[in-house]
Amino acid sequence: MNLEDKNFKKIIVLGGDGFCGWPTSLHLSNAGHEVIIIDNLSRRNIDNELEAESLTPIQPIGTRLRVWEEVSGKKIGYYNINIADEYDHLLKVLKDEQPDVIIHFAEQRSAPYSMKSPKHKRYTIDNNLNATHNVLCAIVDSGLDIHLVHLGTMGVYGYGTAGMKIPEGYLDVEVKTETGERVDQQILYPTNPGSVYHMTKSQDQLLFQFYNKNDSVRITDLHQGIVWGTNTKETKLDERLINRFDYDGDYGTVLNRFLMQAAVDHPITVHGTGGQTRAFIHIQDTVRCIQLAIENPPSREDRVMIFNQMTETHRVNDLAKLISELTGGEIAYVSN
Repeated sequence: MNLEDKNFKKIIVLGGDGFCGWPTSLHLSNAGHEVIIIDNLSRRNIDNELEAESLTPIQPIGTRLRVWEEVSGKKIGYYNINIADEYDHLLKVLKDEQPDVIIHFAEQRSAPYSMKSPKHKRYTIDNNLNATHNVLCAIVDSGLDIHLVHLGTMGVYGYGTAGMKIPEGYLDVEVKTETGERVDQQILYPTNPGSVYHMTKSQDQLLFQFYNKNDSVRITDLHQGIVWGTNTKETKLDERLINRFDYDGDYGTVLNRFLMQAAVDHPITVHGTGGQTRAFIHIQDTVRCIQLAIENPPSREDRVMIFNQMTETHRVNDLAKLISELTGGEIAYVSN
């Protein structure tokens, strides 16, 4: 598809104040789409709970939106809605705004946070599953033909190996009928979540499959690797637009934590042997993937489109060694 020929769309970004949502909102606005953010600022409240702020200074959402309009001349709308709880408000916004696309980032995204305590487990389930189901239900309830783009995770597949390349979402299987006939089918690739957070992403897939099958909702599910990096082209335009840099034990990615440990002369902590291989994708590539999904939507007859997206893979131990070589930091292997 020639991106010069694209049609500009009205897009609602759920969770548009977050690490992935904010740069995605700016990127799509800069590309000419009309963007509206829905976010209840829960991630900022979690900062207060953990007493661990982003290393980069994050401006209030009102300042961010005002500065973007000053810098770009483009306006981004904003609603403060808890979509996991305020269904009627969400539905009204959909009916009033009539978006072409909804991008769904509005989930608690930390695996360690989701496992901290029974309270955190229940919050992650309540927030993530209700948010996803409310969005799907509201799309059907609104009567609008809205394309839903969801940021999933490679983590739904688990981190073992079946000795084969993981297919994109679906697995070819052969079943034997009672008469002995062999029938080819495709099923969702069996999930193997390693945390409550990843379990919610696995459940998302079933919700998507159901609403796609029963109500012909058009859905693209992007299973991305660990998103790293801080800024995109748009967030670099003004320091008040800067994106998050989390380095704490709950929300900091392994790379961010290693960098900060080395910077403050703390041992680079590798849990276990560090032999786990992880997929990575830079935030600039994340926003570009979202744009491509929007500009190449499925039809109402298509099943859920699932794409595995990464740019590179690294073993945790290799990352630690790389940071150690660059900074002279000591590596400490600790119990997993």
